[in-house]
Amino acid sequence: MRKRSPRPQGPPTQKYRVNRQIRIPEVFLIDAEGEQRGVMSTDQARRIAEESGLDLVEVAPNARPPVCRVMDFGKFKYAQKKKQRGQTGKAKAHSTLKELRVRPAIDPHDLEYRLVQGRKFLEEGHKVQVVCIFRGRQRAHPEMGFRVMKTVAETLGDISKIEAHPKMNGPRMTMLLARKS
Repeated sequence: MRKRSPRPQGPPTQKYRVNRQIRIPEVFLIDAEGEQRGVMSTDQARRIAEESGLDLVEVAPNARPPVCRVMDFGKFKYAQKKKQRGQTGKAKAHSTLKELRVRPAIDPHDLEYRLVQGRKFLEEGHKVQVVCIFRGRQRAHPEMGFRVMKTVAETLGDISKIEAHPKMNGPRMTMLLARKS
């Protein structure tokens, strides 16, 4: 018989006890308006929640006595999920590195199109790595690549600063741009 490996655990989810799940005799109550009602029996707190048509939710189970709040639990869960999604989305979007590929003998129209894309990336808050790829005999003329890099830096200079100046690395020349603060 094969042993099963334990399931990978995701991020810990916070479980809230609601209404009849709260079995402790006394709780500290905060009502729907956010006012502190003080320590009272759980039955009395549950009655107050039912009268206002809301739920009694245990928000701080480790406190003595536990803190309970009168609120709409469905709305609360929705707000928590939305808040969590918003945080992860912002964290990802801010730290992205975008790449612009150019060639030493790039057509002016093609370069213009790539500069529009680079400007869009910088405005969104991304860093932009400009990569110039040399092929064959082009490698003997790195000044052509430096010229293209200079054009990119000057055109996007109003919204960006050079974080890493152009340098050759094998058949590639790279430069890093970041948005001005």
